[in-house]
Amino acid sequence: MDPTTARLFPLIRRISARVSPVIVQLPVTANQVTAASLAVGLAACWGFMQGGFSWTLGGAMLFTLCYTLDNCDGEVARFKNQTSGFGDKFDTFVDWVVHAGFFAALGVGVAKESGDDLWLWLGFIAAAGGTINYFIGVAVDARLRLETGDALDTTGRRNDDHPPRPEDWKQWALMAFREFARADFCFIVLALALIDLTWLLLPAGAIGAHVYWMTQFVRGARDYHV
Repeated sequence: MDPTTARLFPLIRRISARVSPVIVQLPVTANQVTAASLAVGLAACWGFMQGGFSWTLGGAMLFTLCYTLDNCDGEVARFKNQTSGFGDKFDTFVDWVVHAGFFAALGVGVAKESGDDLWLWLGFIAAAGGTINYFIGVAVDARLRLETGDALDTTGRRNDDHPPRPEDWKQWALMAFREFARADFCFIVLALALIDLTWLLLPAGAIGAHVYWMTQFVRGARDYHV
């Protein structure tokens, strides 16, 4: 795969790279951009909670705007030299609140529309999985910083290291899927909202979120002897 394709992901950065120069001209701080992404994300959750095609699609559009601002805050911080430990933790906190809120709100909306409380519980289970994962990440990050200072991030790599470059089409496909499902999750939500199938994310999230935190926990136990 050529370098141009490699730079395609995450797709959301193609948007934020055009929005950030506009925000930089405004009298706002990077943390205020993060706060704005939280406000927009909560508004998106409110839309999902209402149920129905129109509200869900509106929520998906706001969710995409939330993702855009979430990428812009880091770009603005680097441009204005406003990077800080608090900003990093605030950004992670906002990611948790918005994503846990998303699954819970989607569960409420689908349950309201279908009359079946199973969807409500699936949403809460997915939100709980994301919450557990957030606190595991906080604990692992705290332990890493205590043991190594700022040398390593929560993946165990040095902060100045670059992720390994994929070597064949299978690794490229895996990288593209991972980046699209993680950094570009908003586009999956938007696409499913357009065809009225966002409910598919509830069983996927209820299972996937818990599998993910268990994987992270096992890795932490193995690598850091938790």
